[in-house]
Amino acid sequence: QVQLVESGGGLVQAGGSLRLSCAASGHTFSSYAMGWFRQASGKEREFVAAITGSGGGSHYADSVKGRFTIFRDNTKVYLQMNSLKPEDTAVYYCAARTPGNTVVMVTTLYHYWGQGTQVTVSS
Repeated sequence: QVQLVESGGGLVQAGGSLRLSCAASGHTFSSYAMGWFRQASGKEREFVAAITGSGGGSHYADSVKGRFTIFRDNTKVYLQMNSLKPEDTAVYYCAARTPGNTVVMVTTLYHYWGQGTQVTVSS
């Protein structure tokens, strides 16, 4: 069983930055590809970014490319969010899947999910 716990959400003004963290336990972290997703109120959950188990490959949604960066260390995956916009407001979730050698953008292909952390960007 894999446990994922997100942190780092909060309220920020447009143009500001936040760094989300996702702590993983209960598995060999490097064997899992990790993803960040978000769900705004009244909308479906959408892909934000993903990274391979080695950290050597990553992929971003067009809406965040150039503003967000996903990276990982031995126990956590991070989402550095810069130049935040009001439309980035959502609950952000981290997710894990195997095998870890590919990046995947499809929600249903992830096996484990965190509880989510709220990000609110004011205009």
